[in-house]
Amino acid sequence: MALEMKVPSPGESITEVEIAQWLVETGDYVEKDQAIAEVDSDKATLELPAEASGVITLMAEEGDAVAVGQVVCLIDTDAAKPVGGESKPAPAAEAPKVEEKKVEAPAPTPAKTETYATGTASPAAKKVLAEKGIDASQVKGTGRDGRITKADAIDAKPSMGTPGLGSRGESRTKLSMLRRKVAERLVSVKNETAMLTTFNEVDMQPIFDLRSEYKETFKAKHGVSLGFMSFFTLACVRALQLFPAVNSMIDGKEMLSYDFQDISIAVSGPKGLMVPVIRNAENLSFRGVESEVKRLAIRAREGQITVDEMTGGTFTITNGGVFGSMLSTPIINPPQSAILGMHNIVERPIVRDGQIVVAPIMYVALSYDHRIIDGKESVGFLVAVKEALENPVELLMDNNVTKALEL
Repeated sequence: MALEMKVPSPGESITEVEIAQWLVETGDYVEKDQAIAEVDSDKATLELPAEASGVITLMAEEGDAVAVGQVVCLIDTDAAKPVGGESKPAPAAEAPKVEEKKVEAPAPTPAKTETYATGTASPAAKKVLAEKGIDASQVKGTGRDGRITKADAIDAKPSMGTPGLGSRGESRTKLSMLRRKVAERLVSVKNETAMLTTFNEVDMQPIFDLRSEYKETFKAKHGVSLGFMSFFTLACVRALQLFPAVNSMIDGKEMLSYDFQDISIAVSGPKGLMVPVIRNAENLSFRGVESEVKRLAIRAREGQITVDEMTGGTFTITNGGVFGSMLSTPIINPPQSAILGMHNIVERPIVRDGQIVVAPIMYVALSYDHRIIDGKESVGFLVAVKEALENPVELLMDNNVTKALEL
């Protein structure tokens, strides 16, 4: 019996996917629930499991866009599992041999005797030009009959408009459906929103001190590290509650506001940037945030993240600092109205209590949609984030570090 395997729906509003990679070949024996392909939707890369055991016949090529519900392969469920290896299709019949006709080689052309005519380089000049990567045709000789001398080669300089002798290859790779969708969304954000960015700087010394004192105890008790993301996430939750317009979005002619904070976090995965969501971050502790960040990051990097885990979100945090970025203007994650950009931490001279001191400083950036968020709210939001990060014990831990970290 041949079972028709159809493309399942990866999620609401997704009508087609793209075969990113077949993990099996026609004629292979597959087990039920074995991953047989990776498929790209416009939101995520997902694995396609076999619905039954049997010998598979592929019906679509890698790179094909297939509609949800379309047959992509057949599985012969009556086929017996091979012993000692996978079953393979029978080899193609050997093509008939074609009698070769003997063709007489043309008479050899007499070898041309090299002379020092115009454009010909002497052996010494050839060596110098080869070391410089310059073709002899680019050099004008001053020797007898236009011969290129060693002196000509030494004085020669490569033409700025002429390709050198190095590799000049190129390759062309088809963008995945996910990457194409991301590109479309980024362009639409630039074209359809009034995006502005405001900046500030944060003295990270208080957080450095807390992590230095409590990170070992925190990790030993909870099994996760006390990182920067929990401080930034909870600082953003507090700021979103103070400035609810930043936690809103435009829906047609209406402003849709939320009384919860679902924080999207940008994670670099094997297929590109993923943005999983921390649900109801306002109800999470430092341990809760760190555990959820670790769980989502691992799932994204292993290609296990689902569409549901990346759907929604009322505000996004992206950390370009892990790649060394000093400052950037992050692009809003639609349909959200704002995104916070974290950057690298560098020791810089600042004035603290009237004294010039060296402190670990991070520049932060808030990109926002000016159609719905005014300058006062955007600047106030970023200042609130800065205040919470520079005074975490009072504003994020209610003056009780042990209780906040559940130690």
